[in-house]
Amino acid sequence: MLEVHLPDGSVKKYESPITPAAVAAEIGPGLAKAAVSAVVDGKTVSMDYPLPEEGSISLRLLTKKDPDAIHVMRHSCAHVMARAVMRLYEGVQLAFGPTVEGGFYYDFDLDHALSDEDFPAIEAEMKRIVKEEEPFERLDEPREKALQICRDLGQKYKIEHIEEGLHDQSRLSFYRQGEFLDLCRGPHVPTASHIGAFKLLSVAGAYWKGDQSRKQLQRLYATAFFDKKELEEHLRRIDEAKKRDHRVLGKQLDLFAINPLVGSGLILWLPKGATIRGLLEDFVKGELERRGYERVYTPNIGRVELYEISGHYPYYADSQFAPIVMEQEERYLLRPMNCPHHVMIYKSAPRSYRELPLRLAEFGTVYRYEKSGEVSGMTRVRGFTQDDAHIFCTVDQVADEFRGCLEMTQFVLKSLGLTNYRVRLGFRDPKSDKYVGSPENWERAQQSLVEVCQSLRIDAQPEPGEAAFYGPKADFVVTDAIGREWQLGTVQLDYNLPSQERFGLEYTGADNHPHQPVMIHRAPLGSLERFVGVLIEHFAGAFPLWLAPEQVRVLTVSEKSEEYGRQIEGRLRDAGLRVKGDYRGEKINAKIREAQVGLIPYMFVVGEKDMAGQTVAVRDRIDGDLGPMSFDQAVAKLRQEIADRTVRQTFQGAAGLGERGSNHEY
Repeated sequence: MLEVHLPDGSVKKYESPITPAAVAAEIGPGLAKAAVSAVVDGKTVSMDYPLPEEGSISLRLLTKKDPDAIHVMRHSCAHVMARAVMRLYEGVQLAFGPTVEGGFYYDFDLDHALSDEDFPAIEAEMKRIVKEEEPFERLDEPREKALQICRDLGQKYKIEHIEEGLHDQSRLSFYRQGEFLDLCRGPHVPTASHIGAFKLLSVAGAYWKGDQSRKQLQRLYATAFFDKKELEEHLRRIDEAKKRDHRVLGKQLDLFAINPLVGSGLILWLPKGATIRGLLEDFVKGELERRGYERVYTPNIGRVELYEISGHYPYYADSQFAPIVMEQEERYLLRPMNCPHHVMIYKSAPRSYRELPLRLAEFGTVYRYEKSGEVSGMTRVRGFTQDDAHIFCTVDQVADEFRGCLEMTQFVLKSLGLTNYRVRLGFRDPKSDKYVGSPENWERAQQSLVEVCQSLRIDAQPEPGEAAFYGPKADFVVTDAIGREWQLGTVQLDYNLPSQERFGLEYTGADNHPHQPVMIHRAPLGSLERFVGVLIEHFAGAFPLWLAPEQVRVLTVSEKSEEYGRQIEGRLRDAGLRVKGDYRGEKINAKIREAQVGLIPYMFVVGEKDMAGQTVAVRDRIDGDLGPMSFDQAVAKLRQEIADRTVRQTFQGAAGLGERGSNHEY
């Protein structure tokens, strides 16, 4: 007999084989029609999934109102898209078609080069398929029969995947919809009628299984929603994201550059971008000093043996630059992480419990060999600088130190107006062997994180499998101005690197005996490159006053006020503001427009009247004309805004710059 436990607490009992669809039908015809998939003991399955014949299970039936249901529908839509492509073009070889954040894709090998011009025809064919309302039927086959099916279909990538990627599977599943049959573990919606509004987005190249040595395929991206309005809103956000693209704005605003002669994924910070970076560094350094951190500097390379001891080299060898081999076969590595270097600073002298906690901080540059297809602007790079720090403390100090790290990260994000975030607790996956250290230490570390978050009233959700290989962590996942999530700051707890199996760190306790310290890794900003890239998109290039590369621009109405304008520029610079002057013979409205397009927070407009009255006409990038003010009054206003680190967002910036008229007479 099978006991099925439902979310409302009720229990249904069955003595014969049954599926989620049958359970839904028993509950009511409305639910049977609305249910698109089910969750059985935490696993999402199709409605025709055979439930166990004995025992006890939990069952949750998903309708389109459930957030988890959309991933199932999108996966089904990926099959519909692949089916449409195969109907339209000959000789199509199928690779993979998974869901991704915001949509799905399918990789194809075909002679025809897909482009945006093909999208209307593919979408039209998809609509015809959906209109037919055919079911998605699951076929479960023995391994040899599955191979023969793929041979009969002539799908070479599926054959290879069964022989290599699924070599340990004795049975494999397919899903059929009409004439379309695809190797797939599912789940899928019951019929194509459950597929809502969809849109093809783009096409790109992608190597088979991400291996650059293998054939490049065509990756067709798309998205789908149950509701047409949701799709329209999503497309609006995509359009807004294109306008905010930091790669475009970074070039327009002269913030950074990437040169192929320097190398892919290596950022050249231009003066304006360097100003933003420097301001962020100074801000964080001030907080570090206030919170008792000590500054250190360490080299950008180290001997391979150092990273072998830490575990970074064997665990992440594929994502690191190749070792540099010197004379006598001595090998060096561009450092992938700063922590081993800080560990060696700790080991450079005997330590006493009286010195702990020892907080070491460094803006350290690290290097990762990201694959060329994964490198993207500033947000996915091969060389980046972390606002890194490592705390060495006693077990009794862990909770307070971890709490302090979380509070600092919260403070930094709040100072930049990034207050919409969630905290994700990265825990160990008990089924994985990639983690080092004893299960007991992991349990203790994970419980510490939960308790600290509870004490700060942070609603943090554990996610197994998201931990670093050496310990659990708390990641700050920030939602930007247009609803996208970015993982930024992180705090990680580590019982393993200090252990005898790794670096054997010790301190002398009050009992005069050696003890092992605990290590905390933390970076409120994370990668400066990634963080600034996210800020560019979040603010659409319109940085708050305290962070703007150019805070004020002095604009002269005519050459008659140039001398006065230069005096104002000098006085602003003496007042500590970042200022430039525009003394060209252009009309004032053209100068204002140019400063507005350049996203300058404030403009001080000076004409003959201003010169006579020793005033400036203040113009705000957001609020427009503020009228005449005395110099001291205007500077005081700006200084207060800077001191408060005020963030006044219009969510426009370069992405949605509106026209503003002028109320000031010139």
